[in-house]
Amino acid sequence: MIKIIACFLVLQLTFTHVIAQNKTVDYGNNPSAGKYYNIRGFKMYCEVYGSGKPLLLIHGNGGNISAFKNNISYFAKKYKVIAVDSRAHGKSTDNSDSLSFEMMADDFAALLTAMHIDSAYVIGWSDGGINALLLAMRHPEKVIKLASTGANLWPDSTALIPSLWKDEKRNFDEHANKPFGKAKEKNDWKIFMLDWLQPNIPLSQLHSIQCPSLIISGDHDLITLEHTVQIYQNIPHAYLWILPNSSHGTLIDHKDDFNKKVDDFFTMPFHSWN
Repeated sequence: MIKIIACFLVLQLTFTHVIAQNKTVDYGNNPSAGKYYNIRGFKMYCEVYGSGKPLLLIHGNGGNISAFKNNISYFAKKYKVIAVDSRAHGKSTDNSDSLSFEMMADDFAALLTAMHIDSAYVIGWSDGGINALLLAMRHPEKVIKLASTGANLWPDSTALIPSLWKDEKRNFDEHANKPFGKAKEKNDWKIFMLDWLQPNIPLSQLHSIQCPSLIISGDHDLITLEHTVQIYQNIPHAYLWILPNSSHGTLIDHKDDFNKKVDDFFTMPFHSWN
């Protein structure tokens, strides 16, 4: 009888563990992991998972923490993952009229300081990739290594594929003179204008990035391959990784390869072949 009870308890514990492992985490809306930080005139929302060396995740334009739903659990096994809603995105509300990538990069540096974190690994996607580069330029002491996927340095059709640039121009022409009554409409327009007018980063500024950098793009990315190569070529200690059969969402289309490759890059010493 005792053996039967013991076996039942083992099965029950195993079943409970499987349920816990398979339970879907609502990334970006998880009160048990989330917290607000008062920094630079607004409340920045972030969620923390795992323990170990800090890893900052920065999402793209119009996104939020959930953009990394395929990546957080992997990296949380060995890093202290800090997933953030950028200024004016997700739960990080911002009532100001202006928005710039430089402002956002300073936000991330201030967040790490508020969390008593001297430096962190950084993964940035799309606008988040731009922010990762600017964070390394403006606050080099805060970045150990960075992985930037789908980033651009200027907002014209030499950096963006022509079809995307034309879509953005059409959106601008249709809405530029329309009044926005609701706060969300105003905020959405501010986020759109961020990408329409920015970034404006000269290639020469990339020379100041001293941390090892992994520059990533899909072979069917929204950012032209030539532009991604230019970014890679102008960072002193950089690797280039172009994912075949991949869209702008490299970390979604090839999540397993992306997670492992970026983790290997963070873990292994940097070797230059130049």
